[in-house]
Amino acid sequence: MGLAFVGVLVYIVINVVFAFIAFATGSSTGFAVVAGLLALVSFGGGILLVRNSAPVAKGLGIGLMIGWALVSIVSAGFCTGLNPELYR
Repeated sequence: MGLAFVGVLVYIVINVVFAFIAFATGSSTGFAVVAGLLALVSFGGGILLVRNSAPVAKGLGIGLMIGWALVSIVSAGFCTGLNPELYR
C-alpha cells in the first residue's frame, strides 16, 4: 500500500515535467499530445506494472493510475488535459 503513495508522487513529478513541455509549445495541439502521453504513461504503464507478479510493481502501477485520477479531480482536469478550455 505504501508503494501506491509512491506511485502517486511519481505521477505528480511526471505531470510537472510534461506540463513544462506543454506550456513550452503553447499550442492546443501540444496540450493534446501531452494529455495523451500522460494518459498513456499512467494507464499504459500502470496496467503493465499491475500485470507484473512483483508486489512492488503492482503498488507502483496502481499508484500511477490513482495519481492521474487524483490530479484530474483536484485540478478540474486542467493538469491532465481533460479541461476543454485548454483547447480554445
